[in-house]
Amino acid sequence: MGSAHPATIDDHLRKISAMRIGFIGIGNMGSEQARHLLAAGHTLTTYARGARSRERASNLGLSLVDTPAEVAASSEMVFTIVTAGKDVEAIVFGPQGLAHGAQPGLIHVDMSTISPAITRRIAEQLRASDIDMLDAPVSGGVAAAKTASLTFFVGGEAAILERVRPLLELMGKAIFHMGPSGTGQVTKLANQICQLANLQGTAEALLFAGAQGADAGKVREAIMAGYGGSRMLDVLGKKMVERDFNAGIVAALHHKDIGVALDIAHESGLPLPVTAQVMQQLNALMGSGFGEQDTSSLLLVLEQMMGRK
Repeated sequence: MGSAHPATIDDHLRKISAMRIGFIGIGNMGSEQARHLLAAGHTLTTYARGARSRERASNLGLSLVDTPAEVAASSEMVFTIVTAGKDVEAIVFGPQGLAHGAQPGLIHVDMSTISPAITRRIAEQLRASDIDMLDAPVSGGVAAAKTASLTFFVGGEAAILERVRPLLELMGKAIFHMGPSGTGQVTKLANQICQLANLQGTAEALLFAGAQGADAGKVREAIMAGYGGSRMLDVLGKKMVERDFNAGIVAALHHKDIGVALDIAHESGLPLPVTAQVMQQLNALMGSGFGEQDTSSLLLVLEQMMGRK
């Protein structure tokens, strides 16, 4: 089913018997993750608001119910991967949210990228009802979701992570326990700060090279051999050179994540000057209508600034 290590599925099945799993967030990422869980023999139940997500759920063979509460009632563990903190809160504590259908002992694993403060608040409220929560935001984009090679940054109790680990290993290749609740989100936001600083630098370097008469593709290959190399230059720099701006990592999500990081920095009095400058470029990207394209579209923003079409 597209897994990077299909030969390990039998090993996982020996580790953990088939489970009843809830999965909310059947988008570009979530649908691929759900596919790997299904391939391992687990039964998945989902709730989906949008027509596209409901269609994906039906095509995958997921059991589709009307409320998050029904998902919780039929599951031993629930995964969520949605856009914003308010979405997670609504799914968990809304009028028919997970918390209203969950039995004590349920584990909620949130793979969204949201504010650590919201994560800690949700985890604390759930703990009062004997429900455990892990924050486990992912890195790697849709390509890594397809090949089950995502990276998970996990916050929460280590003992709970060990119970969840066999399932995470079906979806990813690297699982890092970062500490108590919220530290997974902190790590993911730090990851985004690094990514976007590198990506903006990549766009500027390739624009500079081309404007000075060099072959941007050759410049990229040469830089990759030295200290200037990065995953962003490797993967998204290639997209810039090929002018392939189809979404692998949707720009609107990076815009959202950097906004969360800067809000926290502002509240904490932390200076993040490079990140603030990158946010201005992301604002211009969104204003230019590139939000649903790949974040490599930062190159297009620079070209617009110099008057190129």
